[in-house]
Amino acid sequence: MTATRVSRSLPRSRYDASRADIAALLDDQPAYRTEQVWEALHRHFREPSDMTNLPLALRDRLATALPSALAIATSASDRTGDTTKFLWNLRDGAAVETVLMHYPDRATVCVSTQAGCAMACSFCATGQAGFERHLTSGEIIEQVVAAARVAAPRRVSNIVFMGMGEPLANFDATWAAVERLHGDIGISARHLTISTVGVLAGIRRLAEASLPVNLAVSLHAATDELRDELIPINRRSPLRELAAACHEYLAVKNRRLSLEWAMIAGVNDTPEQADALARYARPLRAHVNLIPLNPTPGYAVRGSSPQVIDRFRDHLTQQGVNATVRRNRGTDIDAACGQLRAAHEARPTPVRVATTRRLAD
Repeated sequence: MTATRVSRSLPRSRYDASRADIAALLDDQPAYRTEQVWEALHRHFREPSDMTNLPLALRDRLATALPSALAIATSASDRTGDTTKFLWNLRDGAAVETVLMHYPDRATVCVSTQAGCAMACSFCATGQAGFERHLTSGEIIEQVVAAARVAAPRRVSNIVFMGMGEPLANFDATWAAVERLHGDIGISARHLTISTVGVLAGIRRLAEASLPVNLAVSLHAATDELRDELIPINRRSPLRELAAACHEYLAVKNRRLSLEWAMIAGVNDTPEQADALARYARPLRAHVNLIPLNPTPGYAVRGSSPQVIDRFRDHLTQQGVNATVRRNRGTDIDAACGQLRAAHEARPTPVRVATTRRLAD
């Protein structure tokens, strides 16, 4: 590897590199090498050291010039083995979480888009920790790649942008990741879901974007008075304005809207909130996901009991709303956003993971 090649301005990490970046890095090689590397990264999820169709010197060049964005800090699987959560250290020391979920018919990866979060939702461990920085598109994409290696031979077919951070507050990097996941990794737009607590400008930009991804709104309260307490952004973007932005999105994309609702005992699990939610959801033809609350140290209120959740669901369905209870995954491994990071903060700095085998271990 020449000094000239090393001194070039290179992307921040491996999956921040474009085809043009890789072509420039391999400018002394036959043109087909660029496509070989691109396919190895995006279709086969290979580390440079595993690209055995390349000469060893080229593998070393790629590994040096395009380092991984992620270093494993810790990982944990639940009792069933269906859910695995990863805590990653990024190159500047920030930490983010990714969750891999196995279902009978698919594997889903839940990715983070920010280190921390500025939305300050009262019941969310990430919001309680505050905001550090936006992730790059490459840092988002590499979470999917790392999880896909662990999921193999099962194929990852669904991606949800519901991890740490507010995806639409980091719109450009989030959308760049969406385009790469769709166009290069091959995830259908119908299997890509972006969640938001109600960033109206982001929802409107999403309506103008090229791919018809799914939109999920973290609602959690159907009256402004309660939502102001739980979701501070509601004070600037109240429920009526949020509904209008969602209507605009649906008119353009013709996709089903999901409303996410964390069931909080004695707070938003009352018949009055169910009535208000039904009135809100019906005009939007929205599907409601009821989510048993994962407890966090900074929010003392417990989650609703299974019996209360079932009654709440039945109340909604009786009023013509399609509602389901999401099976709670990973309570025993701190699977709610930000919990694993909070639990791990005092532990020693981890070593960087270099191979798929070590990641899986």
